Amino acid sequence: MRELQHYLYEHFISCFPSSSAFFLPISGMCCVHALEMSTGKIPFLEAVNGSTVLLPCTYASCIGITNLYFKWEFNDNGTMRKMADSVIPTDNVEPNKVNICRERVEYVGSSKGNNISILLWNITFEDAGVYTCFGKNPKEKGKNHSAIFTLYVVDELRKVDNTLTIIIASCVGGFIALLMAFMLLKNLTLFVLAKIEEKNKECLVTSSGIDNTENGLSGSKSTPKKA
Repeated sequence: MRELQHYLYEHFISCFPSSSAFFLPISGMCCVHALEMSTGKIPFLEAVNGSTVLLPCTYASCIGITNLYFKWEFNDNGTMRKMADSVIPTDNVEPNKVNICRERVEYVGSSKGNNISILLWNITFEDAGVYTCFGKNPKEKGKNHSAIFTLYVVDELRKVDNTLTIIIASCVGGFIALLMAFMLLKNLTLFVLAKIEEKNKECLVTSSGIDNTENGLSGSKSTPKKA
């Protein structure tokens, strides 16, 4: 038990070096998910009959890999049919040989990108179903990891009705244009009012000066009339 705890502790620290002080064994056991398999954020695809599709899969391991075994399988009505498999010796090293176990399958992965994707050529309706990308890293004492990808095969791709999207975009665009026109008109109105107010002030100053001159209030002295 101590050896197991020591092994798990070492691998936990290698995954989270900044958290070396944080290690909480529960009942003497700890589950470390070092290897992860992924078929992408959207693990399904709808493709046309007769086309070629990519079945994506990548792997990641914070503790590194040694003789990583991977394979692709197809769920044929409950029976798992192997499509391809191989062993990757270590990180950034390509597999020596990829065994292709099904027609129309091509390996297009690259260990430099942790990619073990395959191509499926000239698909038929029989190819529709669930595909499993499986991985096993001996560093994890035989733990298995997998991710699934679902393929749908159709006669033709469905046309997406963009009417609602166009209506919404038109409404939003119209509202923005109206708002911009309102702001422009507002600024123009304020500018005109400011000019009018400035002109009125000038007129008032000029008028006041003329009145003062006529009334002898501009500082000039009036000459008294002789008797």
